[in-house]
Amino acid sequence: MIPDASATPPATPARRARTAAAPARRRTRDALAPDPAAGDGADGGFDPHVPNIDYGVLDNLVGYAIRRAQIRIYEDFVQSLAQWQITPPRFSALVIISRNPHLKLTELAQILGIARSGAVLLVDALEAMKLVARRPAAGDRRAYSLVLTPAGRRTLEAATQAVQAHDAHVSSALSDAEQATLKALLARLGPPRAG
Repeated sequence: MIPDASATPPATPARRARTAAAPARRRTRDALAPDPAAGDGADGGFDPHVPNIDYGVLDNLVGYAIRRAQIRIYEDFVQSLAQWQITPPRFSALVIISRNPHLKLTELAQILGIARSGAVLLVDALEAMKLVARRPAAGDRRAYSLVLTPAGRRTLEAATQAVQAHDAHVSSALSDAEQATLKALLARLGPPRAG
C-alpha cells in the first residue's frame, strides 16, 4: 500500500529552521523572479521598455507581452500586501485552504499547479507565520488537513480587501467589458500540444 503523500508531519524544529532559511534559498533559486526594488520605471519598478534597446522578435510575442504585464502586476501586488508579507502564492493558498475544509497538502499542490515539494515549502512558511495549521485528517491518522488559524482568517480578510484594491488599480485602464474580454482571451491561451 502506498502511503498518502499528504501525510506530512507537523513542523519539527529542523523543518522550522529550513522554513526560516527559505527566503534566502528562493532568492538564489529564482533569479528571474520579479524584483520590486529593481528597475528604472517611472515609479522605480520594472520598466517594460528601456529606451534605446532593440527588443527584436520579443515585441511580437504574446508570451513576452504577458510576462511584462505579469511583472508589473506582481510588483503592485507585493507592494499592496507588504505589511503582511503575503506573496501571490501565499494568498492563493490561504484562499483555497479557507474555502475547502479538510484540504490535504497534495490537493493544494494540484490546485495551485505546483510540485508537492513546493507546496510543502509554501505551507511551512504559512505555518511559521502562524496563519495555517496542520490537523489530523478525519478517518486517516496518517494524513493531515490544512486549516487557517484565527490569525490566518483575520489576515486573509484584511489581505483580501488589499488584493481587491490592487486588482482595481492594475486594471483601472480597462472597462468592465474589456476586463471580461481579457480574462476570456487569457483562458483560451496555451492549449496542450497534440501528440
